[in-house]
Parts: sequence; C-alpha cells; structure tokens
Amino acid sequence: MNEQVEKIISAGIDIGTSTTKLVISELSLRNVAGGGQVPKIEITDKKILYRSPIFRTPLLSDTVIDIPAIHRLVENEYSHAGITMEHIQTGAVIITGETATKQNAEEMVHQLSQAAGEFLVAAAGPDLEGIIAAKGSGAYQHSIETRKTIANIDIGGGTANIAVYRTGILCGTCTLNIGGRLVVWEGKKMKVAPSIRKWLKSIGYSPFNADGAMIANEMAKVLSRFLANSFTKEDELLLVGKVPSWTGRIEGLMFSGGVSDCIYHEERVDKSFRDIGMMLADSIKENEELAAWEWEHPTETVRATVLGAGSHTTEISGATIEVNDSHLPIRNIPVYRLDFEGVLENGIERLKQSVQDAITIYDALQEGLNFAFYLTNLPYLSFRDIQLLAATFTEALKQKPDQQQPLIIVMDSDYGKVLGQTFMANRPDLPVICIDQTQVEHGDYLDIGRLLQTGVVPVVVKTLTFHN
Repeated sequence: MNEQVEKIISAGIDIGTSTTKLVISELSLRNVAGGGQVPKIEITDKKILYRSPIFRTPLLSDTVIDIPAIHRLVENEYSHAGITMEHIQTGAVIITGETATKQNAEEMVHQLSQAAGEFLVAAAGPDLEGIIAAKGSGAYQHSIETRKTIANIDIGGGTANIAVYRTGILCGTCTLNIGGRLVVWEGKKMKVAPSIRKWLKSIGYSPFNADGAMIANEMAKVLSRFLANSFTKEDELLLVGKVPSWTGRIEGLMFSGGVSDCIYHEERVDKSFRDIGMMLADSIKENEELAAWEWEHPTETVRATVLGAGSHTTEISGATIEVNDSHLPIRNIPVYRLDFEGVLENGIERLKQSVQDAITIYDALQEGLNFAFYLTNLPYLSFRDIQLLAATFTEALKQKPDQQQPLIIVMDSDYGKVLGQTFMANRPDLPVICIDQTQVEHGDYLDIGRLLQTGVVPVVVKTLTFHN
C-alpha cells in the first residue's frame, strides 16, 4: 500500500434540550505502520469544514420533537456547507439531555440518521454524551498532554454529563439532572421540570414557589459533591443512571455545553432563553468547593458535543480484514463479548453455549435478529488453530434461526482476514464480515461503513439509550 492519504467527510448533528447544532469535518486516513509491517490505517488529521449557527431545538410540545423542522434545518445547513448527503461517509446524529425523553425521540434520530447520509449513525445515552463532549471540548487531549486526571462537565439545558479522563484513559462517567432549562419562566410564572421536583422536595423546597437562584446554588453544590465522590442520598435523586464510576482524585475541571458559554463567554450568550442558565453559571463560578480545583479552559464550549460527534465517534478497522461489501453499511448491531483469556481451548469449549446465550439475549423470539461476536484476549494462533476455531464456530452457528444473515466478528488482534477467509471456505454461502484492530464491549452497538480505498472500514462503537 502506498502512503497516499484518503479523506472522508464526517457529519455531526447534536439535537439537545435547548439547541441544535451541526458540524461537517474532513478526516484524513493514513497508513502509520512502518515498511514491511502489517498496514495500520489511522485517522491522522481532523479538519472542521463547516460549523452551523446554533438553533433553538424545534419542538411541537413539551413532549414531542418537530421532526420535519429538524429535517429542514439539516437540509438547509448541508446546502450552506456546499455538500449533499451523498458526500457523508461517517459521523453521528446524537440526541442529548432532556430531548432523549421526548415521545418521538427514537423515531426522530433513526429517521434523520438514514436521511442525512449513507453512514450517519444514531446515538443516544448519557454515558456516550459525556465521552463525546470530553473529546470535543479538548478535555480528553488535555489529560494526555498534562498526564492529569481531568473531569469534563458538559452542562446543557437538561443534563450535566461528566466524563473523567486520566492520561487519555476513560476513568468513568456520570450524568445528573442539572441544566439551564430545568427551570424556566413563562411570563411571570416559574416552571420546574418534573425531573428535579422530587429532589427539590427532599431538600425542603416547593417546586412551585422556589427561588431560581437558590435552585442554581443547590445544583452547584450537588455537582461539587459528585465530583468529590461525597454525594448524599438526596443528591442521588438527580442521578440519571448509575453512580460515578471513577476512582481516585480529580485534578482539573473543564466545562462545556451551553451553560459553559455563560461561564467562559458571558458577553456572547443569548439572554432571551428566560431560564436559570446564567444563574447556574454564576453559582458554579462562585462555588468555593468547585473553585478548589484547577480549572482548565476548553477549546470548545457550546459546540463540544457536536464537534465530538463529527470528529471523534469514528474508528478505523485494521487492514487485515475480510468483508462482504454488498452487505455494508450495517447499523445498530449489538455486541456479544467472548473472552478467550489467552487460552484457545477456553473459548472453544464455550463457543456453543456462547452462541446460545447471544441468541437468548439479542434474538429471544427467534426472529433472526443479527448480532456481532467480539473475540478478545486470543492467544497466538497457528493456521491449524484458526481452522479449529472456524470449524467449531461454524458448527455452533447452526443454532441461529437465520442461517443466511451475515456472520459479524470483531477482534482486537490481527486475525480478521485469515479467520474470515477460513469461514468462507467452510461455508461459501455465508456472508462474512470479520474486522480486527477494534475494541468494543459487551452490550455496545456497532456500525460498520463501506470499504474505503485504503482497504479499511469506518467503525462506530456506541450506546443507544432513550431514557424515560
């Protein structure tokens, strides 16, 4: 393979509680392996081609998203950027904050992901939001450069998504019902979101006559306690999902999202929202516990999540892969993890039961729903080992109700091509998609794009969670 660079176009679309944004990026792919080595294609450069203005998220009511308006918005912004959906080869449509609770959230994000580009994936879920925002804000990169533990707090209209990175490694995530649009004014009447009413009552305030500045102050205190891992039972009423999963001390804070624009760039904030966004920003700046941490300046604030969606959701497979391109792209394939623990016999013995377990989890009604197998911690494999693995796997797959659907295998080692070709020799009728140099986890969802000129495929690993 020569050293030519392949460029692909990526789109990020973020539909949040308060605002909707779009960004178009250009990703450069290059072989970074030395001469004579197995090719290793990586994204070596990311260039922002277009940033949309920040739009109010169009809603038909408190519980319903205006899907046609979202479609028109995206079409208009593509036109302003000088591209069409045919140009888009990867990226993500993400739905964040309180918007993920709307009645038609799942319908909207799947419709848009298919209408906005050939391989534009649908993604939602508070953990993923926090991770993407931390990459878009610069917190992830800052943790690598400084070798520090950095918490990125992305505060939008409905949630605060926290992701903690230590020297580029994700330590954990946490999402809280803390945001600028959780308290709004309609005329002189204050309206408190249902997601924080129970918490307000627990700390002795009525949701119907509480003071906005007081609520903002209490939210800042809760945030400081979660970051210090000293939160109370009352604080847990603001949790979305699980408790913080990081251990050890956080050394620096970085803020992103709409409320961070009020923290860092107060002079350019839209003051017409009539919510507690500005009050929350002031409370965070004035909180003594938060001030005790070192504050880092983000490279992006309100656009952190959409930049992360456009530039940081895509990974690149290894070059030693075997794919049937006529079955690509594929979207939203759940992953079943099979850990060999460094011993081939361990995995071989469990293969039949593992296939049965995967069917039980992902295709309980025997409808032929597909899923991917993630083979991890494989030992060194000889050609004979590869043949044994493929033969045992082929036999175990006879349990699947649909024998003609593609076999999708993901590995973190470099056996993709040889294993894929061995499967094809055993079952010439079976479409095989076998990719390597990719790390996923049990329960993740996988999207795989079409084969690129460099002989690799774009891969997006994500969660899909539309919370109630």
